[in-house]
Amino acid sequence: IPGYGDSPPVEMVVTAQGRRTFLDHVLQELGMQRPVLVSPSMSGRFALPFLLAHGDRLAGFVPIAPVGTKDYTAEQYQGVQTPTLILYGDRDTRLAPQALQNLQHLPEHRVAVLPGAGHACYLDKPEDFHR
Repeated sequence: IPGYGDSPPVEMVVTAQGRRTFLDHVLQELGMQRPVLVSPSMSGRFALPFLLAHGDRLAGFVPIAPVGTKDYTAEQYQGVQTPTLILYGDRDTRLAPQALQNLQHLPEHRVAVLPGAGHACYLDKPEDFHR
């Protein structure tokens, strides 16, 4: 968590650029080469700025009803060529529809809906999520 232990100061993650830089540092420290970035809920504040700036460095993107999707334009999303699987639970009636409305502008996307699952669809339906 930013601001604790040896992590960067909290001020670094106040801006989208700072959050993008933070995630970039994490991936570099882990030695990740073209990872698939899975982004549930609040992590969208980190993943989306990274995707828009460095999507070509990802093998794939799996947004799970992330926050912050409305902060970007359809044109910004249309410039991303990263293969994307938009995933959400059909019982997430607040955040998932908004995220889908914005993320569907990503040109290389597919959508998967988990029936009977809420916002944390990976917890509600873990077997379906992994499948």
